[in-house]
Amino acid sequence: MKFKIAQLSGDGIGPEVVAQAVKVLKAAGSKFGHEFDIRSGLIGGAAIDRTGSALPEETLKLARWSDAVLFGAVGDPKFDDPRAKVRPEDGLLAIRKKLKLFANLRPVKVYDELADGTVFKPDVIKNTDFLFVRELTGGLYFGKPKKRWETSAGRKAVDSMAYSEQEIERIVRAGFELARSRKSKLTSVDKANVLESSRLWRQVAIEVSKDYPDVLLEHMLVDTCAMRIMLTPRDFDVLVTENTFGDILTDEASMLAGSMGMLPSASLAGVPAKNTKIFGLYEPIHGSAPTIAGKDIANPIATILSLAMLFRYSLNLAEEALAVENAVSKVLKAGHRTCDIIGSGKKSAGTNEMGDLIVKALGE
Repeated sequence: MKFKIAQLSGDGIGPEVVAQAVKVLKAAGSKFGHEFDIRSGLIGGAAIDRTGSALPEETLKLARWSDAVLFGAVGDPKFDDPRAKVRPEDGLLAIRKKLKLFANLRPVKVYDELADGTVFKPDVIKNTDFLFVRELTGGLYFGKPKKRWETSAGRKAVDSMAYSEQEIERIVRAGFELARSRKSKLTSVDKANVLESSRLWRQVAIEVSKDYPDVLLEHMLVDTCAMRIMLTPRDFDVLVTENTFGDILTDEASMLAGSMGMLPSASLAGVPAKNTKIFGLYEPIHGSAPTIAGKDIANPIATILSLAMLFRYSLNLAEEALAVENAVSKVLKAGHRTCDIIGSGKKSAGTNEMGDLIVKALGE
């Protein structure tokens, strides 16, 4: 089969980790008989430097041409001035909005081989395997009014957490569909005791649940959820929540896996269902990490696992997705580690070596 892939490596360690995922992509193509037309585009700080825009029109056209987007990371300290007119992150927010990527999937899986290397007690986190479904194009990041101004009493700023019934319904439905394919339990996370937007969220979740009588729905306040993720992470299966809550909770949950370098994500333009292809953008949840860029020490596993999600959701290649995931597991079981997850007695591997090891495991 032939597929078109847009490669948007971005800034910092983005190009390094995406390069490893591309190696795995090509190896999977050879193993399973697929052909990939891979074309590169600029985004983030690299795009600002070259074009003045964080998301050039050419990059947007490239993404729309593709079957899926393989993404690295954006961010550069030289754009951190709060007075800056354009920022690398503007490119990521814009491409999500323009491609209507409303459903962000972030799996959190604790590998047995890494359970002893985190700050948590192994018996608390072992066998943890849950999935966050985060709404991606609404809420505080996009709501209006959103502005900053000066008054005689000083500076002020406002951001608006705004959601429509339709926005909530489609992301909650995505959560139910994914829960149905797993353990049939959905946790809807909100702040309904304080926020009007959360009260609407909870009401819509209850209404949608009538279409999924086989899925257990529970409601949980976001602060309670943050605590429960640390205390009893195995209690969760699929969690669905709004944009800001999801951003914070998934970064917190990454510590269960030992490092942000272990967690992939998928941003989808439709509700995932069995045997369907959905356009999506696939990226590690970590940032651009400019302080370690170019040192061959970044962990590429999150990006490689994002590639597995690309196979599963956008190309409908479940066997290939599982093969990549199994290759990652095989390398970890053999004791190979990048510096962010290395433990006593383990074999240190750089970014490129880890990519090569996973390619080799995929071919075995």
